[in-house]
Amino acid sequence: MNSHTGLPLDGERVLIALGGNAMTAPDGSATPAAQAAAVAAAMEHVADLVAAGAEVALTHGNGPQVGNLLIKNQLAASVVPPVPLDWCGAQTQATIGVLIMNALTRALAARGVSRPVAAVVTRTLVDAADRGFTDPGKPVGRYFPAAEAERFMAMGQSWKPFGERGWRRVVASPDPLEILDAAAAEALLAAGHIVVAAGGGGVPVVRANGTFRGVEAVVDKDLAAELLARRLGAGTLVIATDVEHALVGYGTPRARPLHRTTAAELRALAAAGHFAGGSMGPKVRALLSFVEGGGRRAAITSLDRITEAVEGKAGTIIEREE
Repeated sequence: MNSHTGLPLDGERVLIALGGNAMTAPDGSATPAAQAAAVAAAMEHVADLVAAGAEVALTHGNGPQVGNLLIKNQLAASVVPPVPLDWCGAQTQATIGVLIMNALTRALAARGVSRPVAAVVTRTLVDAADRGFTDPGKPVGRYFPAAEAERFMAMGQSWKPFGERGWRRVVASPDPLEILDAAAAEALLAAGHIVVAAGGGGVPVVRANGTFRGVEAVVDKDLAAELLARRLGAGTLVIATDVEHALVGYGTPRARPLHRTTAAELRALAAAGHFAGGSMGPKVRALLSFVEGGGRRAAITSLDRITEAVEGKAGTIIEREE
């Protein structure tokens, strides 16, 4: 048992999926300073897990960071060619990975722990026939006036109006099929590293003529995290977000936090429409897939409760039925 957390976690392999709140300031600011500060705060909690003896892998969101790159694309389009969305994903994986590596190394040193940290730029295989490519619906980037949207639609992008706020670019969000570079992450874990992989859901690629090519899409990070967790043999998956629990009856007077539950109950609640498709829905789906696919425990909770969630004492939790 470790004095930092009180958790007996020796040998427990854990995948932590960090939401966007771990990458930006509380007000959503994504300046470099705000991102560095937010990552540093998040790594304090991760360092507690490592100090307690857990074998940790990390993944993360990248929505604000990709949004910033898309704005740069749009503002500079008349000067330099816009880069494709898969390039934006790769760039943000590397940037956030380095922030995590530096911050986690510092947090571990403060606890007297010496462990190497590595980030793997990771590709995620998706199906070229996924219906998202023919009917893109995932909004990315900021709102723009119609004239700006028309300029980028002329370049082949898909944009949709969102009322008075303006137009936003929409892209495919296909289901992840395979984390292609999970073997590299597994090798690093086996060698004693803490590993950051599949950031932002991974760089989306499709098979083409026996090889792979990037595509204009955004892979859901929670579904990709679940795939990565199973591929790495993690016993526990924790999805860290900005709330301590998933809510049943969200937005109604009867809203209540969902604590420890079963896969059957969680699936029934999801089928009844309690979890929004664009936010909590994929997180719930990831928990169910992980536990039903052989994982021991899965949880949704706030970043500051991840150590307790790993122990099964905080968040919305389901466990594999023996």
